[in-house]
Amino acid sequence: MRVWAIGLNGEQCERTSYVETLAEAKKLRAETLTRRFPDGDMTLTQWHARHWSLIEGSVRASTARAYERGWRLRVKPWLGHVKLEKLTAGVIEEAIAGWEGSTSTRIDALSVLSRLLDGAVRAHLVPLNQARLARRPKSESATSLRSRALTAAEVPTLLAAIDDAHHRRYIAALVYTGMRANEATALRIEDVDLAHRTIHVRRAFSIGADGHGVELTPKSHKERDVPIPTPLVASLTDAMAGKHRGDLVFTGPRGGRINVSNLRRAIDWTTLRAKLRREDLRIHDLRHTLATMLFDAGASANDVQAVLGHSSMQMTERYSRARSDVARRAAAAIDSLFGQGE
Repeated sequence: MRVWAIGLNGEQCERTSYVETLAEAKKLRAETLTRRFPDGDMTLTQWHARHWSLIEGSVRASTARAYERGWRLRVKPWLGHVKLEKLTAGVIEEAIAGWEGSTSTRIDALSVLSRLLDGAVRAHLVPLNQARLARRPKSESATSLRSRALTAAEVPTLLAAIDDAHHRRYIAALVYTGMRANEATALRIEDVDLAHRTIHVRRAFSIGADGHGVELTPKSHKERDVPIPTPLVASLTDAMAGKHRGDLVFTGPRGGRINVSNLRRAIDWTTLRAKLRREDLRIHDLRHTLATMLFDAGASANDVQAVLGHSSMQMTERYSRARSDVARRAAAAIDSLFGQGE
């Protein structure tokens, strides 16, 4: 069976297949002719070689790194040899089931696969992105974000356990402002307004594909203002002393830029976890800490969303007690009805 059609590069190309019978050949030809482009028989690896540069140029450097790892360690070994037209939701789900790693790393792998297939749909190589039909990996843990946060009593214990003042000030900023670690790393003197007790978050630090640091806009490209609570004022004042408006607020003991990787080693994060009896505590959980404290202090969901820079209210409400306390409130309501009846 032989058909002529427009190829990926816009040129006329021939596609040939061999089958057992004339009936099969006619059926296959009819199916093939319904497609505008005949290049769905290229493998996922071949399409990645063509399309990856477009994906890499359209996402943040940190996202591109995560996608590259997802492709190299998971997608390519499992699916790289499969033809685009043979990639079904079922095939993709079988691959996901075999991928190792945390839920977030497997979701990164599925995301890069989905972006590749989005491009294939736009190029008329396949009619549908089957990755969007596949079931996403489920988290192994049901731990809520509230339970991951530190309590107000644990915060002083954490800070007191950090010997170096430079690192202690940085950690204090993460706890009391809810900034992401890469946002605090990029914070400059000009971004801090002590008089009005606010910080304007306008940039974030990331490592580019070439291994060099680069400053970008915050996640979702949203600038925002975060508060400077009283416990943080002294730390910020000390961190800013003697610096010019373009200088970094937080630096290491030798004046270098702080990042999460060297911070964990410098403050011995494993030991800090043991002191707090929180063996699973992550740096990012300090951001969860502020969100829960704001809700517990009576802040509105809109205000918490604005401070944290969440893209959706659904994300913000995960920190609220409103749903977790529903059973208690329901029991109190029922008790009051029976109480009135007595």
